[in-house]
Amino acid sequence: MVLVFFLTVTTLQPNTTISTDENNNEDLVQSSAPILPILLSLSVLLLFLGLLTWYFLRLKNQRKAVITAVDKKVPNGILEEQEQQTVVLLPRSPSTCKTYLPIPVDNLEEEYRIRSADDGKLFREEYNSLPGGSTQGTCEEANKEENKEKNRYPNILPYDHSRVILKQMDGVPCSDYINASYIDGYTDKNKFIAAQGPKQDTAADFWRMIWEQKSATIVMLTNLKERKEDKCYQYWPDQGCWTYGNIRVAVEDFTVLVDYTIRKFCVYNICCCYMCMIQASDGTKTPRLVTQLHFTSWPDFGVPFSPIGMLKFLKKVKQVNPSFSGPIVVHCSAGVGRTGTFIVIDGMIDMMYAEKKVDVFGFVSRIREQRSQLIQTDLQYSFVYQALLEYFLYGDTELDVSSLEGHLDKLHNTSAPLDRVGLEEEFKKLTNMRIMKENMRMGNLPANMKKNRVLQIIPYDFNRVILSMKRGQEFTDYINASFIDGYRQKDYFIATQGPLAHTVDDFWRMVWEWKCHSIVMLTELQERDQDKCFQYWPTEDSVTYGDFTVEMKGDTLCDTFSLRDLLLTFGSEKQTRLVRHFHFHGWPEIGIPAEGKGMIDIIAAVQKQQQQSGNHPIVVHCSAGAGRTGTFIALSNILERVKAEGLLDVFQTVKSLRMQRPHMVQTVEQYDFCYRVVQDFVDIFSDYANFK
Repeated sequence: MVLVFFLTVTTLQPNTTISTDENNNEDLVQSSAPILPILLSLSVLLLFLGLLTWYFLRLKNQRKAVITAVDKKVPNGILEEQEQQTVVLLPRSPSTCKTYLPIPVDNLEEEYRIRSADDGKLFREEYNSLPGGSTQGTCEEANKEENKEKNRYPNILPYDHSRVILKQMDGVPCSDYINASYIDGYTDKNKFIAAQGPKQDTAADFWRMIWEQKSATIVMLTNLKERKEDKCYQYWPDQGCWTYGNIRVAVEDFTVLVDYTIRKFCVYNICCCYMCMIQASDGTKTPRLVTQLHFTSWPDFGVPFSPIGMLKFLKKVKQVNPSFSGPIVVHCSAGVGRTGTFIVIDGMIDMMYAEKKVDVFGFVSRIREQRSQLIQTDLQYSFVYQALLEYFLYGDTELDVSSLEGHLDKLHNTSAPLDRVGLEEEFKKLTNMRIMKENMRMGNLPANMKKNRVLQIIPYDFNRVILSMKRGQEFTDYINASFIDGYRQKDYFIATQGPLAHTVDDFWRMVWEWKCHSIVMLTELQERDQDKCFQYWPTEDSVTYGDFTVEMKGDTLCDTFSLRDLLLTFGSEKQTRLVRHFHFHGWPEIGIPAEGKGMIDIIAAVQKQQQQSGNHPIVVHCSAGAGRTGTFIALSNILERVKAEGLLDVFQTVKSLRMQRPHMVQTVEQYDFCYRVVQDFVDIFSDYANFK
């Protein structure tokens, strides 16, 4: 604008010559008449261009701050944390200090439905009405020059009034600082410590905090790397022991499950100074057991697909944390998004029990006074409600093996006029689950419809098995098959239909490309005079399907199933793989097997084969790939957990399967069969009957 003014003044100067001559004045007016409008227009134009340049420069600088939040979206959610200079906070709409009242649990389902409408518009409005943090809180310690490098993200800092203060180390300035904050539970003050994921140079401080705070439980909600970016330093040894500062950490045990890993550490202070020796008598040097529960199924974008795994994880945290210990340490990468979500779910479940209502808005507002930005996106905020609704509707359905018999008596309720009243009510909750037809786009394409045996049973897009596309042939990546999680391993099973005559090539392509060594078949080729499955193996010698040749190497009849060894050969290079085919007999299309022992035997045989062949996905099919297939997978997961933990949860196991493929475990008889087989397993193997 200064430039425009200068140009205007300079341009006008020649026409401002002083003259007393009348003619000269007239000439001046005549000569200036056409120039003045031009100069004025030019000035306005330059002014406009200057303002436009300033606006775009300002917009560019603003966009740098939010580009990762706007541009990096995926179907499963919104980016939570960025391993860049700062954590990107989602743009917040201006809010009018609106508050939201607690919700009675009886109204929770309806309130969730209302808030979820219109792509979660009301959830966004409620989330954006939250205070960002404490209006009085200061971060002076966190901003000290000596402490800046200790912060993973410079805009996520603990408040001075709620930060965890470490014991000052002699001669080390600011050694009392760590990026961690005390957070209250529903009723318990300082129940949690919300911390950032340790950096390499703060791992020693992290363990010092664990020791000084007498914490016995660590909840980790991030993976070490996500999208090839470092999210957290591995602050524990894989095996043996390691020393972090004055704290020695030794691995005692670890258990890997499908949604989380449990690690147990023996932790002790090796400081040999005189004061520590004096304090040893009061137990400060006694080794302690610290349990880390590492939730691995929270995607780097968004939230978990279902809250089932998170609720199981939260229950485990409550079980392992001793009542006499210090605060539970919870961390993700920044210590605000996933960390806050976990803490709020815990607090609201406690409130649900105590007051029969939940106050998510009020609780988040309160704990943000202790650490800013807890719960980082509206998606995480709505996930809290989703988890609370799941808990309210279905409760805790987990059983100890020792209580199974009594639970079965209750479910069957034989004293009532109608048998299996309780069982049918439990199963009805499963059949009321909505089938997500909008997530079956690929299977419903005209080119793929003919590849489906039953039009109601189509894989969901998010977990369908994808084949390599044949060159020049569209839609050849589709097969009616779904990845299903196992007890310890994600995508451990492939649930599929019995091949059709024109999909046998795709079936064997799937087996080859996904390195499968085990196939479980739960149907006969024909049942009730109807074709249920095309015979995709040779009776003897060999048969070729497309690029694959299948050769019979052995056929053995066991008590309840046939065991076939098939040699699968691919392409001109003659690459081969041995595939074991388990064909269960005696399971009619309508009904269940006469007894459970045969199912226990085939599951054991398949597990043995998996251990020998490398635990690649197990292909399981019946005719449509839902009823009997779902029951087999459910039983495999249930029995695996019974052996490992002495616990079972038939309801949630089946519910989880139905969220991964429609109609898994199709009838109440099949659902009852799951319970019966577990009871048979306990009776047969008495070693597992004493899990009290």
